[in-house]
Amino acid sequence: MLSFAAVVALLTVTPGLDTALVLRTSLLAGRRPAWGVTLGIQLGTLSWGLLTAAGLSALLAASQLAYEVLRWAGAAYLVWMGLRMLLTRSVPGDSEDAREELRFGAGLRRGLLTNLLNPKVGVFYVAMLPQFMPEGAPHALMGLLLAGVHVTEGLLWSALLILFASWMSGFLRSPGVRRFLDRLTGLVIVGFGVRLATSHTP
Repeated sequence: MLSFAAVVALLTVTPGLDTALVLRTSLLAGRRPAWGVTLGIQLGTLSWGLLTAAGLSALLAASQLAYEVLRWAGAAYLVWMGLRMLLTRSVPGDSEDAREELRFGAGLRRGLLTNLLNPKVGVFYVAMLPQFMPEGAPHALMGLLLAGVHVTEGLLWSALLILFASWMSGFLRSPGVRRFLDRLTGLVIVGFGVRLATSHTP
């Protein structure tokens, strides 16, 4: 458990899509939707852990077609989400679509879909979890426990990000600054989508 915790701690704090989404949502929409994104991401992590323990995500690692379908769906979703941030003329709170982002449920859906549509998360769990499962231990229970370690660390890291963003929000009240941050995050997310689309099957 401690070895797995050390591995996923490094994965958690490495800047990536999850960190960008949590920071962006917290800075521009507030704590409540940011916690929605956070819980959606961690619910996806738990789902991948359970799927790995059940052996279902091994199909993802073994099947070229399954991996490609999920990879392209994830890439399309990320590019679509990033382009919306780049092309919208408003910031959260300025329009009906923007106000939707202020809702907890919208953040939850975004975080969950972002995680579940990323096949590399599934492949990571297929590669890593079996190495940390004691011989003879129930796979479903150990998969849930190990994923729970990952989720706990993710929640703690996200809490720090949200706290930091809340502290910084006082300096970012200008609509121009907020719009710039939204465009920057949109560009980063489109980049993640393009990278996922052009990556090769592991």
